[in-house]
Formats: sequence, C-alpha cells, structure tokens
Amino acid sequence: MATFQCRVVSAREELYSGDVSMLIATGSEGEVGVLSGHTPLITLLKPGAMRVQTPDGQEEVIYVSGGVLEVQPNMVTVLADTAVRAHNLDESKIIQARKNAEQALVNQSDTVQVNAALASLAESVGQLQTIRKYKNRA
Repeated sequence: MATFQCRVVSAREELYSGDVSMLIATGSEGEVGVLSGHTPLITLLKPGAMRVQTPDGQEEVIYVSGGVLEVQPNMVTVLADTAVRAHNLDESKIIQARKNAEQALVNQSDTVQVNAALASLAESVGQLQTIRKYKNRA
C-alpha cells in the first residue's frame, strides 16, 4: 500500500512523525479517511479518536481535542489543540470529569458556564470513545 508523510502536533509536543498508509479522524462534517493521493483538504477536527496506520499494518490511536487537519499531496499535518496517545488516557479521571461536567450543566444558568460545561462534556465523551477504540484494537 502506498504511503505518505504524517505529522501530528499539539501545542505541547509532536506526537507522531513518519510514513503512514492511512489516517482516519473525526472532522467537522464526519469521519475523514485519508489514503495516499487524497485530494488536498483542510478541515476542522472534533474531539475524538484519530487512527494512524503505519506501513507495516500497526495502528496507533490518538485522542485529539480539536484542531485542524491539512491534507497535501504527499503530507498530512494535524495541528491539535490537545493530543494524547490512547494508551496514556486515564479512564477513571475521564469518567470523573464527565460526571463533573454533567453536574455543572445541571447547576449553571450562565451561558458562558454552560458552554464551558458542554465543551468539557464533549471532551470527556471523545476521550472515552478513544479509550474504547484503543481497547478493541489491543
């Protein structure tokens, strides 16, 4: 299978750099699959799992909290707000964060606080989905 260069970068670090045969991420309009020769594209990313398949068939699952995916003829760049490898996510902390966000939604009437709670809830749901995808692959 043909390959292309891929870089996954967050505000804190570069998580991945190298050849890949496929990348799947959650864009603003749904899941986006990228193979070698994909049409150039720029899309916003939603919180969720991103899967990167290496040329030898290994798959790495990375959680991204949002950001931008740019596809060029021989290079895909992911500029993520936050990115964490799935095996580094702590499920118990994420479940607690989800409960806290749900509780904040119940108790808030201020629009700014509601929006912050919704963003926190979306992030925790995306992280939990990423963990589940990772566990199903391991």
